[in-house]
Amino acid sequence: MSQTDMNSKTTLRDRWSDWREGRSGSQWWKWPLLVLAVYLIAALLVGMFWSVPPGRFDVVRQAEQLAAEHGGRVVTGSATTGALIGVVETLLDKPGGYLHNDRFPPGMWLDNIPSWEFGALVQSRDLARAMREVHSRSQSQSTEDKDLAEAEPRLNFSSNSWMLPASETQYREALKFTRAYLIRLSDDNASDAQFYARADNLRYWLDTVDSRLGSLSQRLSASVGQRRLNTDLANDDSAVQATQSPGEITVQTPWLEIDNVFFEARGTAWALIHFLKAAEVDFAEVLHNKNATVGLQQIIRELEATQDTVWSPMILNGTGFGTLANHSLVMANYLSRANAAIIDLRELLAKG
Repeated sequence: MSQTDMNSKTTLRDRWSDWREGRSGSQWWKWPLLVLAVYLIAALLVGMFWSVPPGRFDVVRQAEQLAAEHGGRVVTGSATTGALIGVVETLLDKPGGYLHNDRFPPGMWLDNIPSWEFGALVQSRDLARAMREVHSRSQSQSTEDKDLAEAEPRLNFSSNSWMLPASETQYREALKFTRAYLIRLSDDNASDAQFYARADNLRYWLDTVDSRLGSLSQRLSASVGQRRLNTDLANDDSAVQATQSPGEITVQTPWLEIDNVFFEARGTAWALIHFLKAAEVDFAEVLHNKNATVGLQQIIRELEATQDTVWSPMILNGTGFGTLANHSLVMANYLSRANAAIIDLRELLAKG
């Protein structure tokens, strides 16, 4: 082989090496992109898993387990207190934990399950307030329970605080005080903790539930947009309001918020199912005397229908009688029926 051929091969080999080195050096950015792509796919899959709402639990078994943990026994109020503890624990310990205040993927990308959490959280707050103000007090001049007085404001802490302090920290503190109340409640030697299962106490809490469901029903119905007459001052000639408002208003839930309202209603109903089943246990004698047990069971049945599987990959927003379904209107129907039954139950409890 001539010297010229050898020099030519050496030159080609050198050029090939230089090209490979240059090519590998100029494409270093592919590795970070690959890592980012894997992370995003993993976050997507994790987010899908976290978006599955938790199932329901047995409130009676929950009360028995909590009593056994602390060496107590199941008494009047154990089911309601245990249901409150179970719902809040589920919010904090379900897959992904509490997501409403997340600031990083995949939690920050999710909106359905955080809305579900908020619905359940609002019901927990309302029940905690009822327990502090009426369930644990014999009359309006009675001293409030020391543990419930600490638990209730902590549950009302901001739902989207990420740190200093985080929402979860405050809610776990509320659980600690609620557990302390439950321990004292089942202790025969601690008469300072009480739960009064009276008809007026049950009506007090149901009045709040009535308002919550009525508001949610209106927000769900507004998914298709409606022209409504202003009835704010109807049936009261002497009624006045701060500022003037038009006689006819257009009410419509923004398109991007429709699924959020749907899942907030779903979370509300999920929590209420547990609380109403607990009320059926703790207020059993009151309901029996008022012949209201079946009415309460019907409310629970209406709310259980809201937990059926949604087979559509997204919450549809068809018109009222259009081609596509409107999941919000279906949810509003169940909540409205439950709300009407609650109004009847409250009237029944008010009768002597």
